[in-house]
Parts: sequence; C-alpha cells; structure tokens
Amino acid sequence: MQEKTKCLALIGAGALLGSITATVAVLKLLPTREATVKRSNDANSNGKSVLSAPAEGNASLKEETYKMDPVGLLKDEIVSEQLTRNIQFFGFDAQQKVTTSYVVVIGLGGVGSHAASMLLRSGVGRLLLVDFDQVSLSSLNRHAVATRKDVGTPKALCLTKHFSSIYPECHIDAKVLLYDASSEEEILSGDPDFVLDCIDNIDTKVALLAACVRRGLKVLSATGAGARADPTRIRVADLRESTNDPLSRSVRQRLRRDHGIEGGIPVVFSLEKPKAKLLPFKGPNGDEEHPSDYQVVPGFRVRIIPVLGTIPAIFGQIMASYVVTKLAEFQVQMEPIVNFDMDHYRVLHQRLIEHEELIYGTSIQVQVDVEEVMYVVKELWHGRSARDETRKEVGRGMWRSVKELMLVRWDKSKPASASNLILLKFTEADEHESTTLEDIKENEPEFFTRVTSRLKRAELDYYEQIM
Repeated sequence: MQEKTKCLALIGAGALLGSITATVAVLKLLPTREATVKRSNDANSNGKSVLSAPAEGNASLKEETYKMDPVGLLKDEIVSEQLTRNIQFFGFDAQQKVTTSYVVVIGLGGVGSHAASMLLRSGVGRLLLVDFDQVSLSSLNRHAVATRKDVGTPKALCLTKHFSSIYPECHIDAKVLLYDASSEEEILSGDPDFVLDCIDNIDTKVALLAACVRRGLKVLSATGAGARADPTRIRVADLRESTNDPLSRSVRQRLRRDHGIEGGIPVVFSLEKPKAKLLPFKGPNGDEEHPSDYQVVPGFRVRIIPVLGTIPAIFGQIMASYVVTKLAEFQVQMEPIVNFDMDHYRVLHQRLIEHEELIYGTSIQVQVDVEEVMYVVKELWHGRSARDETRKEVGRGMWRSVKELMLVRWDKSKPASASNLILLKFTEADEHESTTLEDIKENEPEFFTRVTSRLKRAELDYYEQIM
C-alpha cells in the first residue's frame, strides 16, 4: 500500500510538471537499478588509493565498453530525461559526442571539484579524477559536494561517492595520486579527449602542461582564483594573453624557458588584480616560521591565500562549459582580450573617416559609428592586424600597438560597413589599397579565406540584430 501511494504521488508530480517522459523516468527509478560500472577500492603499498573499474588487458579507458552502447545510453528513458536540456541545446548527435567522451581532471579543490561536477552533470561518459589531497574543514567554503562527514576523505574518493548518486552511468576512475613525472603515464594514457589542469602548484602545473603539449592532448588550465572577488573579469584566452595574474606569468615564463612552449594553451584567468597576498606562516607556537619546514610534499605551498569560495567555483563552471561545448563541437566565440578604451576606438574611427576622405574624396560611405568600430576591432580582429594572427602584444604592448593601426575597406567597391572593414598596420593598409581582391585570392588564398570568413560572421551578427 505504501509503495502504491508513492507511485501515485510520483505520477502526480510528473503530470504537474507537464512531462510524460519525466513521469515514466521517475517511476522507473523506483526499482533498484544495477550500476552500469563496477567499482572497487584498492590501496597499494606506496599509499596510492584507486577507485576504478579495472580494464581487461591493456585496453585504454576510452576503449572500455558500457553495458549498453553509447547510442543506447542516450535512448535510455532515465538518461535521456536527465540530459534532455543538453540534448535540446546541442542536438542528439552532438550530445552523443559528449556522452562518449573521456575527460581527465587533475586537482579537485575549489576549481576542479566544480569543473568535474558539471562535466558529470553534462553527461560526460568517462572521468578520471586525480588528487593526492584530502577534504579539510577549510575546503567546505568552496568545494562542490564535500560535507563535514567527508572531512579527512581523499577528494577523489569524496567526489566519486557523491557522483555515483547523480549520474551512475558515468565511468569514474578516481586516483588518490600526486601528478609528477613518475605518474604521467598512468594519468595521461588512455587517449583522453580533454585534460583539465586545476592544480595550484607551479612546478606540477608546468610539468603537466608541458606533458600535454608533448603528447598532443587538448588541455585547459586554471590560473589563480584566490584573492579575487569580481566574477565579471574572468576570461578564457591563450596563455600568452593572460594579464594581471602572477601565476599565469610564472607559468608562461617557465614553459618558455624550460620547454620552449610560447603559447597555444587556453587558460581561465581573471583580469582583476589580486586583493590579498599569501598570509604569513605561523608555527605551532604562534611565531612566524619558514613554510618549507612544514611541507608535506616538496615544492607545495604551505602558506594560505585568502579565497572567496564563489570565484574558484565560477572558474570550474567556466572550464566545464568550455570543455563540453568543445566536445559537442558547438561553436562559441570567446570574448577577446583587448585592452583598448573608448578613446582608442574614437581614434580609429577618426582615422577611417580621414582615410576615406583622402582615398575617395568623401567619408559619406562610412557606415559605422564608434560602437561599431569597437565591435570590428575587438570582436573580429581582436585588436590586431588582420595579417598578424600572433598574440605577442598584450597588456600595455597592445595598448601601444593602436598607434600604428587603422581600418580600411576589404572590398573597395562596397561601403565601409562593419562587414567590410579590416584592421591593418599603416604600411599594410597602403599595400592593400594598391592591390585587388582577385590578386589576394589568387596569391594569398589562405588569407583571403580567413578574412572573408571573419567578415561573413559580422554580416550574420548584424543581420540577426536587425531581425
């Protein structure tokens, strides 16, 4: 009788929600469902704990099979209802790419726990969770799922425990393990579709990023989330473009010096200058002491940096969103890092008018205002010459570069509109005015295709605004 009453209540709840599928899915949850992945706890002699489903032979994690194939997984009523908003957003085929993907998350603190949580909730089919540390009481202001009962539990095992009740169909391999040269193969093998670097130690971070580049793995790195408070200044960009972040600067310098890596690694960072510094370290007697004397692991920070828990959480959410859209092959245009202000855009607008008057005898064909110039310069050309796609100029360097930039028509037969303007250096603009589009198409096909594609985007953007 009690079970029948429960069923009727669930049916009523489903009807109230207006979803027959939801009602069916909820009812199916009443019987105990067999977990799709077996999990086992192991601890070896060197202190490494693993929670995983062991592979047969040498098969990689990505090659292991579900009890139901990936297509069947999304056709399962419970799973499809749980992921229905994602399917509606991406489409079935794109969501299937997410569901069959394998992602590694290294570092499961305030950033990594939130990133891993949303990857799971987005339907990522396989996760490798790596962290050598345990949940502490001070972790609870920023950790995604940990409770007081989890204090003292390895973070990797804590997440796995909670994740099993959220999306049990996900294959989770949790390793209580420190990333270093000796564990590189164990962690990065298996052909992951993406690696998330959520480590806050510079030595380990640099080693991981260098290994990912060497192995040809896609990686997204989180930089400093501590001592910040402004969520509106968080950005995703190439490591070369990150500014106002001491950790990014140190990582960039180390990668260049030790590994010859100039960039090409996307990072999540904040344009906000840190609001606080590392706190002084005090020993058991209350006196300030040398932090290195208390390191559990060589090279790891002992001193504490103040953290507003919301900011690392947002970092993690951004990382998950970035990765999921990449896995689904869904195009998202990230906001470029361009450090110009409105005065710079006014200067570029005035240069365009003067150039038009000089070349055509009038500026009547200029169909953009200062705000539209800002769109063209920032969104289309990212504050750089259309002929120079390198990202060497950041911060003050980019600010100074505006002194030699100007807007000119791409097609001289059309007006100077948002979909017909390119940003060039003065000398490049002179050369462009003396050639034709036919010559560029014939002699520089890649440049021609890149520019026309970028301008087509502007045409679509402005058409959508009008509609």
